[in-house]
Amino acid sequence: MMDTTLSRWKDYELLDSGGFEKLERYGSYVLRRPEPQALWPKQLPESTWNELPDAWFKKNKPDHSPEGSERGEWECKHAMPDRWLVEYPVHGKTLKFRLAMTAFKHIGIFPEQAENWRFIYDKVASSSVPEPNVLNLFAYTGGASLAAAAAGAVVTHVDSVKPVVSWASENAQASGLQSVRWIVEDALKYVLRETRRGTIYQGIILDPPAYGRGPTGEKWILEDQLTILLEACSKLLDSGGFVVLNLYSMGFSPLIAANLLNHYFKRPMEVIEYGELTVADAAGRMLPLSVYARFPK
Repeated sequence: MMDTTLSRWKDYELLDSGGFEKLERYGSYVLRRPEPQALWPKQLPESTWNELPDAWFKKNKPDHSPEGSERGEWECKHAMPDRWLVEYPVHGKTLKFRLAMTAFKHIGIFPEQAENWRFIYDKVASSSVPEPNVLNLFAYTGGASLAAAAAGAVVTHVDSVKPVVSWASENAQASGLQSVRWIVEDALKYVLRETRRGTIYQGIILDPPAYGRGPTGEKWILEDQLTILLEACSKLLDSGGFVVLNLYSMGFSPLIAANLLNHYFKRPMEVIEYGELTVADAAGRMLPLSVYARFPK
């Protein structure tokens, strides 16, 4: 599934994909990065792939750790800024993101998530609860938090990495949004504590990685702990609330994500929408980048 607004997003464009790589424009800069889902041949010639990028991420040799295969270095053709801003428009509001090149190839934004941002904005804006409470877990640099806050929610943004939470806070400040609580903590620990407090949220957003570490060394393994987390989250959700579950782990299908929401949140399958989040390149090929399930439709 592709957000139709992506084609109108002036600050982002997937120029080409293939050969296990993707060529993207973010604002004024073109980046070349590995992409394991792009199995097909490239549409543009290799000479163009070499000429266009302002920066090219090259992976190091894997060190056999879960994160090791993602590490590498950026090779810049000329002087690149340490950071730059891009904007995403949603229903007349402007979300602003500070981008930067990291050693894990990420730059602070996942464009395919724009479809979830739109969904979150719409659910918050249509809520019968004034200033609904929204919980964003594994919240990274805050795209979903910004979308919820822009629509009028009071957001609790939880991530285990302090520099990433600071990055998200910068994005909120740039976007003129203040109704976000910033929490540096292990997501599962936080949710279990919230259940003991009896806290209720009108929306819950989950974007768990395959592997992760909490701020004091807690180990996160998706297959082992996702069901525990969902069971706990089910106790926090308002009866009329919404849930967004996003999964990047290879091998998890959209139907698995939908079945999990059906079971733990006791919602019938007909009110759950699920599928793949994709981005179309200039040749019209759809690059699948994550799977999602969410309710209500």
